[in-house]
Amino acid sequence: MSSKTRLVVKEVAPGDVNAPICCSARLSLAIWAFLGFFLLYALRVNLSVALVDMVESNASLTKNTSNVCKEHSSTPVVPRNTTGKKYPWDANTQGWILGSFFYGYIITQVPGGYLARQFGGKKLLGFGILGTAIFTLFTPLAADLGVGYLIAVRALEGLGEGVTFPAMHAMWSCWAPPLERSKLLSISYAGAQLGTVVSLPLSGLICFYMNWIYVFYIFGALGVLWFIFWMLIVSDTPETHKRISHAEKEYILSSLTDQLSTQKSIPWGAILTSLPLWAIVVAHFSYNWTFYTLLTLLPTYMKEILRFDVQENGFLSALPYFGCWICIILSGQFADYLREKQNMPTVCVRKTFTLIGMIGPAVFLVAAGFIGCDYEMAVAFVTISTTLGGFSTSGYSINHLDIAPSYAGILLGITNSFGTIPGMVGPLVAKGLTHSVSYSWSFPPIFFF
Repeated sequence: MSSKTRLVVKEVAPGDVNAPICCSARLSLAIWAFLGFFLLYALRVNLSVALVDMVESNASLTKNTSNVCKEHSSTPVVPRNTTGKKYPWDANTQGWILGSFFYGYIITQVPGGYLARQFGGKKLLGFGILGTAIFTLFTPLAADLGVGYLIAVRALEGLGEGVTFPAMHAMWSCWAPPLERSKLLSISYAGAQLGTVVSLPLSGLICFYMNWIYVFYIFGALGVLWFIFWMLIVSDTPETHKRISHAEKEYILSSLTDQLSTQKSIPWGAILTSLPLWAIVVAHFSYNWTFYTLLTLLPTYMKEILRFDVQENGFLSALPYFGCWICIILSGQFADYLREKQNMPTVCVRKTFTLIGMIGPAVFLVAAGFIGCDYEMAVAFVTISTTLGGFSTSGYSINHLDIAPSYAGILLGITNSFGTIPGMVGPLVAKGLTHSVSYSWSFPPIFFF
């Protein structure tokens, strides 16, 4: 950043002003954001489970299954409800369906950050999730009309979700005191992981006892309900919040006094030539390749290779993200503890947590690719891999707010645009490498690394 736009962090300790985080407006924002991202990822990943039930048996595999693992259970579990319509979609078609979301998602990243800075993130994030929920409700109809319609609906869902993370970052630039950034942002974004944890097994249960179409109806309706509460309760800034205490408002504003720029124009040249920004781009791209591919293909791996039934599939597919959720919450608290109590430099904390969140998952994911049909070890290694990835949230993921709080939404839009590319091509690459045999699943982990 240029000297005019580089910002110096003025770290006001929580004890300097009587504004504890407990029962505060900023904590309320974090909780409602948590619920929003919970539903956002539930809306995003439910198709990964439902697709297993939507596709005709063996449609995604060739007839040569001699190298696939043996049935995990000696007594096959028959779903209680088999009324859901089946579609003859092969592996390539499924890859396009799963990846289509990101074609819409990538388009609105930078515009989302720009609009959030100009007009505030509350409405942008709210309507982004509302749009995603509404298109989710139309998913069963789109699937019945044809695969092209389904791909189009998923891409439109991506358009809505694309503005959400930049909008949230823009809101936190006005709400999060510097020494509370890790804990507040980790709480809000951990909703994404818990949404994955809950929606994967719950979607499996809905498919088992009801019908796969209700996966989309239930989560879509919950998204609409959340939107109503979000619009009624939260505010773009502390100044416009109707129920915030005077002490908390002064604490937040005083801690951000030397953080936010008064410059109205956006310094695009300084932004695009910033080396710290491009370092975040590399980290974001690298982490998302593994994360998005596992997010979309883990249920298929559980069913087609490890041969878990629909109920086991949902629960075991969710286990890695439960570990990641726990790690995000704890690492966020620990990161702020190191910065506030141990006086560790912010840059050192971000680099350390990013390193752990990158190297740890890579090692265990590569190892998982060579486990073969050892069910326990395969699930354990994937779980450890995804859990360690949670350190990245307090690493590169928050770093946008450190280097330029005033433009955090735009910076996240830029880095997340590059970070979306793995979601577009990752499922296609993995589907192309994993046709019908278990050993072919060794190669995607190597490619992730």
